[in-house]
Amino acid sequence: MHIHPKITPIYQTSVFKFEDLNELEQYFGEPGSRYMYSRNGNPNSDELAEAVNQWEGGAGAIATGSGMAAIFAALAACCQAGDHVLCAADIYGGSSSLLNQELSRMGITVTYVPFEQLYELEQFVQPTTRVVLAETISNPLLRVADLQRLATECHQHGLKLVVDNTFASPVLTRPLALGADLVMHSVTKYIAGHSDVTAGVVVATDPELAARLKQISILYGLTLSPMESWLAVRGLKTLRLRMREHSHNALALAQFLQEQPVVRAVYYPGLPDHPQHALALAQGSGLFGGMLSILLADETEVVNRFMHRSQRFPFAPSLAGVDSSMSYPLGTSHRYLTPEQQQQLGISPGLVRLSVGIEPVEELLADLEQALR
Repeated sequence: MHIHPKITPIYQTSVFKFEDLNELEQYFGEPGSRYMYSRNGNPNSDELAEAVNQWEGGAGAIATGSGMAAIFAALAACCQAGDHVLCAADIYGGSSSLLNQELSRMGITVTYVPFEQLYELEQFVQPTTRVVLAETISNPLLRVADLQRLATECHQHGLKLVVDNTFASPVLTRPLALGADLVMHSVTKYIAGHSDVTAGVVVATDPELAARLKQISILYGLTLSPMESWLAVRGLKTLRLRMREHSHNALALAQFLQEQPVVRAVYYPGLPDHPQHALALAQGSGLFGGMLSILLADETEVVNRFMHRSQRFPFAPSLAGVDSSMSYPLGTSHRYLTPEQQQQLGISPGLVRLSVGIEPVEELLADLEQALR
């Protein structure tokens, strides 16, 4: 009986069988010819990695157990003990914690570069600097990096550029095409898209770097499980449609929020007065994504009232699901920064980040209107 499934089944197995020693030798002699052990690779995680690799136009990719594992793999592929990393100051809090608390113990040091100085790296570069880590759209203030300009600057100094493309997704921006060396995603967010998967992916533009990622993934045990991989592949199939709706809804909400007296500022690249609006328009394929932040009064009581009143934006510290949510950067993603760092980045008690879903936009507008009232 021949079974020809249209969709790749879930290979929920930790190990694959061999007929004899000849097949074992084939496994080692012809990489990619067959499977042995799910940590080394399985059909589902390979399918996800290859799907994102195609989207991003890379030479190879790995799927990992989380976005944090993806950041770790990307940095480990470029650095060893004694090396130095430059990191955009506007970065996901988990990325800075990884660098500060863990990679520092492995002898990898970090310097944070203010957003305004990202394209003038000379003063920050040391003889041991290997890599620059930045985000396409920063978390939580939605600053947009000029990736082509940044890649040119990195390569002039012999550095590799690693881009976290989670907020944009490859629908908006494809960093490798703009000169980046590695691009990573928290697949948990837009790629899987339904708040039911924890996963990451790293894509390399160079085959050698891709092979290095694969080695790190196997030896550190980062490979994503079959079930999670299958769900993420399923989510990825609607990414293009979802990003359109996320972007459409977020722009409508940003325009509405700008008109509200109690909202002191709206951070959204789709607004004409956003400092990088023109860049976001050019680099974002005419879409601006589903993430925006607002500044309310710098009083936790005001934020709490807003959270209690809103019905369509539950306080859930993640993002990019089809259902809307809100988060509080000061208390979650950026709580481990010093008060000075928080202040420098503009992360204050009144800052609330909205992840705008794909619900009917009039329902979201009505909910925010009553919550702000």
